[in-house]
Amino acid sequence: MSRILRLFVLMMVLASCGGGNYSAPRNLDNACSILSQRPKYARAFRATERRWGVPMHVQMATIYQESKFIGNARTPYRYVLGVIPMGRVSSAYGYSQALDGTWAEYQRATRSYGARRDNIFDASDFMGWYMNNSRDRNGIALNNAKHQYLAYHEGQTGYKRGTYKRKSWLVRISNEVDSRAKMYQAQLRSCSRF
Repeated sequence: MSRILRLFVLMMVLASCGGGNYSAPRNLDNACSILSQRPKYARAFRATERRWGVPMHVQMATIYQESKFIGNARTPYRYVLGVIPMGRVSSAYGYSQALDGTWAEYQRATRSYGARRDNIFDASDFMGWYMNNSRDRNGIALNNAKHQYLAYHEGQTGYKRGTYKRKSWLVRISNEVDSRAKMYQAQLRSCSRF
């Protein structure tokens, strides 16, 4: 084989090994199943609960709504004339779907400059930090999944202004997040290992 061909084959092998498993676990309606398939999720959620006080079930329900547990989730592209891609809808990325600016603010505030949105430990820590800000700035209890999600979606200032009140679709989704959090909470009580 020629040198160039061997180099190309080596690069292809290395490229196939890179990255990570960003796919979602199976059966997203079962918290015990999610955590048994991805034990590092359980470690990340517990670490965030210890550090920030945000319950595991609130973290899990928010991640489900934001990314369906897909680590490298991105918003869809916008199109002009239905065919010409004009960039993504927003800069949201990763498990937590944190925006670039909010993620940078988190990195500065926590001195976590190497944190990545596609890392479950960093993403859940970000959620803990953000939800603590929601408690401190807007008085939202850490176990109130509905209002934590509204502040997460609208931002602290938007939540304070009540922008969600004009968005019936968002209120409906926040109720779904609350229902899922309650479902996960009940399931987590029955998990043998978590």
